[in-house]
Amino acid sequence: MRTARLVFTRLLWVIPVAVGVMTITFFVGRVFSGDPTNLYAPPQADAALRAKVRASLGLDKPLINQYVTYLDDLLHGNLGTSFTTGRGVGSDLLERMPATLELGLIALTLGILIGVPLGVLAAVKRDQWPDFLIRVFSLGGMALPAFWVGLILLWLFFVSWGFLPGPVGRLPVNVPGPPTVTGFLLIDTLLAGEFSLWWQAARQLVLPALTLGYGALGPIARVTRASMVDALESEYVRTAVAMGHRRSTIWFQYALRNALPPVLTMIGTTVGYLFSGAVLVEAVFGWPGVGAYALQAIQNSDFAALQGFVIYAAVLFVLCYLIVDLLCLAIDPRTRA
Repeated sequence: MRTARLVFTRLLWVIPVAVGVMTITFFVGRVFSGDPTNLYAPPQADAALRAKVRASLGLDKPLINQYVTYLDDLLHGNLGTSFTTGRGVGSDLLERMPATLELGLIALTLGILIGVPLGVLAAVKRDQWPDFLIRVFSLGGMALPAFWVGLILLWLFFVSWGFLPGPVGRLPVNVPGPPTVTGFLLIDTLLAGEFSLWWQAARQLVLPALTLGYGALGPIARVTRASMVDALESEYVRTAVAMGHRRSTIWFQYALRNALPPVLTMIGTTVGYLFSGAVLVEAVFGWPGVGAYALQAIQNSDFAALQGFVIYAAVLFVLCYLIVDLLCLAIDPRTRA
């Protein structure tokens, strides 16, 4: 019953969070953004033509009327029409979502598989040279801008060494993709039996996944280390040591399991960041995901597209925290007391 109540309460929170974020984005975007009529009217257009364009876009009405109209569209499942693409924002997001999810899943996997063991090692070797090196390495993942890391990786692996492909998206230029089944190129190419195309898609993923994965493993490793240090100093770990249990059993079966709740919370935050599209990273690598879509919306003052992205990101973060709470309930008996 407690789990069901938690799920229901968190799902209810999605509505006010999405409405609040959308409202702030709506008014801030229209007050401080540029004029979207520049997308349709030439720079030398007179005031009459610009007024006609604004009327066709519905921007001639009072701001509160535009807001009420937008809310009515949302209640009917309509996220609006993008000024840039001329298509429904919902369709645009669904089309670009697989690219972001595929990149985010691989980056998250790298962040967890590398960050958690590094955090455990740093805690076990506390105040020794491995701990120092891991803390410096993880701090770089937190402090260095992701787009800068991406540019450095491009300069090394593409420009200098020519080992990996350049920032041209999910496939090389003029290479047709496989028939779309899932939207995930690594899966669709295998389903189509195009193994050489799978290899090309995998190579295109390496640099953006490393860039995002490094940004994810930094905070994961730091939180894992801090939580593991507390766990290793606890009474139950001292008891296990006194009873002669193997070190690996103490570290991973006793200490790490009790250290996981803060780590899961950090991973949940990272998932929201990765799956909402790392905007500048996708722009650096020409990745056609929702992050690049949001950046294009900001540049073009595309209000509907930007608001659709913000709603998507807000709902995603709430769902991520819900899943984290459920996982913490499952692995930590103290939260069920």
